[in-house]
Amino acid sequence: MSLHPAQVLFAGEKPFPALPAVDHYAGAEKLMMKALKLQQELGPVFDLTCDCEDGAQAGAEAEHARMVVEVVNGAENHFGRVGARIHDITHPHWQHDLEILVGGAGRRLAFITIPKVRAAADAAEQIRALRRVEAACGLERALPVHVLIETHGALREAWEIAALDGVESIDFGLMDFVSGHHGAIPGSAMKSPGQFEHPLVVRAKADIAAAALANGVVPSHNVTTELQDVAVIRHDAERARREFGYLRMWSIHPNQILPIIAAMQPDFSEVEEAAAILCAAQDNAWGPIRHQGRLHDRASYRYYWELLQRARNTGMELPGESRLRFFAGAGH
Repeated sequence: MSLHPAQVLFAGEKPFPALPAVDHYAGAEKLMMKALKLQQELGPVFDLTCDCEDGAQAGAEAEHARMVVEVVNGAENHFGRVGARIHDITHPHWQHDLEILVGGAGRRLAFITIPKVRAAADAAEQIRALRRVEAACGLERALPVHVLIETHGALREAWEIAALDGVESIDFGLMDFVSGHHGAIPGSAMKSPGQFEHPLVVRAKADIAAAALANGVVPSHNVTTELQDVAVIRHDAERARREFGYLRMWSIHPNQILPIIAAMQPDFSEVEEAAAILCAAQDNAWGPIRHQGRLHDRASYRYYWELLQRARNTGMELPGESRLRFFAGAGH
């Protein structure tokens, strides 16, 4: 029987998360439902994060969280790729967010995002609270956690945060990061091209991507402020991917989703090469092979397997044989 790459290439190791390339944020129910309709049309090529932090009005936090539960549990959530962002650790409602969300929709939530952590200790405390709530609700799985890096302390401890058990993604929060510099970084660094050129912002982006990738979690890039110009949106996403190593990016408007996905897609010629190499490797029981004059073994197989997963997660059409061998019965 031919072994699947997931069975042999990461034996005894934590596999790298295979997440969609876009994390789309929505705070209002109308916008959440609009995003879910688009997700039904495109397939699970982007995640939806229902925002309980910025989305909820003061004093109506519980009501907003219960609305999110209804969205997550609703019939419009076809793919189970809906998560939620809770309030930060200094807000009095953050634990209630967890109780409402996990208690009401824990079995369908894709992840929990925690914002504005000041250090690894904040993230660890909120993750421990999440695990207690999961246990109290009888949830059998541990929800993945996404952590926003947007403070000086969090940036300083990005490696420790990325190494916390259960963390699946660390995300750069550009706006709050720039604001936290008390005017030392100009407002032009909140948009392009400044966000890719100011040394303090460049350092932060590179440090976060390095910490994430070294710890086997996905680095997620901040939003672009451009909402209409598709070329600008795509260019920002391309710079995030090619220059800084980000594999995922936030969107805040439906117009941003497709350009980001396109920018994050691998080159099709490399996808074809990956498919051919992996099929030949499987035929050789994952021993070394020679392909077009080059030697390949498990080290390169891992690279090509993750590339093939990334292609699939960005909606690319995979070569037929590789699709049948490696993704049959796995959905889109």
